[in-house]
Amino acid sequence: MTGLRYVYAVCRPFGTPLQAQLTGVAGDPPRLVPHHDLVAVVSHVPEEDFAEEPLRAHLEDLDWLTAVARAHQGVIDALTTVTTPLPLRLGTVFRDDSGVRSMIEEREENFLRRLDRLEGRVEWGVKVFLEPQNEPEQASAPEPAAMSGRDYLRRRRQQTRSREDQWQRAETFATRLHGTLAGFAEDSRLHAPQNPTLSGARGRNVLNAAYLVPRSESEQFVEQVDRTKDDAPGLRVELTGPWAAYSFAGEENTGEENTGEEGS
Repeated sequence: MTGLRYVYAVCRPFGTPLQAQLTGVAGDPPRLVPHHDLVAVVSHVPEEDFAEEPLRAHLEDLDWLTAVARAHQGVIDALTTVTTPLPLRLGTVFRDDSGVRSMIEEREENFLRRLDRLEGRVEWGVKVFLEPQNEPEQASAPEPAAMSGRDYLRRRRQQTRSREDQWQRAETFATRLHGTLAGFAEDSRLHAPQNPTLSGARGRNVLNAAYLVPRSESEQFVEQVDRTKDDAPGLRVELTGPWAAYSFAGEENTGEENTGEEGS
């Protein structure tokens, strides 16, 4: 099959085969492009969709982007079961195998150093939400039909204090939880709270964090999170993972790839 080379990740050579039925972006099965002590995991994608100009246009199409992201993540998930991948940015495309090998050549030392750091480790995500029924704006009773100005102001002050108290308790819990989990993990990252309109998640996101944990210690990490869930009435603790270590791969592995014309 001809086409551009879509690159999912860079990793060390591994002997365990990927799932036989695994397909990647545009339905093409992933394959390996070796270079020295590294391999790039790639698949073929059509130039009419992934060359620089059409790709830029496609990135404005949410449905198209979602389908690509799902296929991209599927390959990364499969890699995570057999090796330690260093994920590259969504939409990383090169003209041919030679362009992929040139990219590895230029950044080989950096890739090896980061793979050494991530070897045998996975990423876990932890989020804390203030449940909607506990947010004062949604929980407050309807205003009485007749209320004096003084009573109205008193009621609004009470609602404001209640809202501030609940948010303060939520933030205190989230800060304490993050401190505990960060102490358990080898590294951690605090991400910006999720926008509920975009994420579709219920409630106000108070904590959105990632933790780098040795695979061998993941069970203890999960137990650590589970022990906190009954300590926070009105809050919801969500655990996701294990993932490839996206949050710890470093900007050098996620921000420099070009599209379409690279390696031509």
